[in-house]
Amino acid sequence: MASLAGVRLLMRNTGTIRNSINRTCLRGAITQLQSNERFLHCNRQSTVNLVPQGPRVKQVRRYALVPPLTLDLIRQRVLLVLNLYDKIDPQKLKLESHFMEDLGLDSLDHIEVIMAIEDEFGFEIPDMDAEKLLRPADIIRYVADKEDIYE
Repeated sequence: MASLAGVRLLMRNTGTIRNSINRTCLRGAITQLQSNERFLHCNRQSTVNLVPQGPRVKQVRRYALVPPLTLDLIRQRVLLVLNLYDKIDPQKLKLESHFMEDLGLDSLDHIEVIMAIEDEFGFEIPDMDAEKLLRPADIIRYVADKEDIYE
């Protein structure tokens, strides 16, 4: 839908999502959720070690691995994003809660939620798919399918 794409572009440019979700708080909560493991938002992070080799020092580059996503981790991250959204009542939020009917969100709030999920998982959700994601369970299933996670 052209109007949905226009609204999304307008919201990205005006920074509405930044006003509704405190990203610093979100990142801190995710770090807490994952206990001692540190989640890397990029696919690879290079580290450089100097390994002595005879009279010369050889530079070795190693890449950190991203902890594998599981269905439970996806569920926790989606619910965390939704709990931090200011227009959703955490007591009403369940996996099968409908955004419009049960939680009282309107279409602009739905777009903000989808944009927050895109920021959280680092990929863009096409408008045709975003219109179908009306429950947290739908979002979890979509992210799991996108990341090829099947349990």
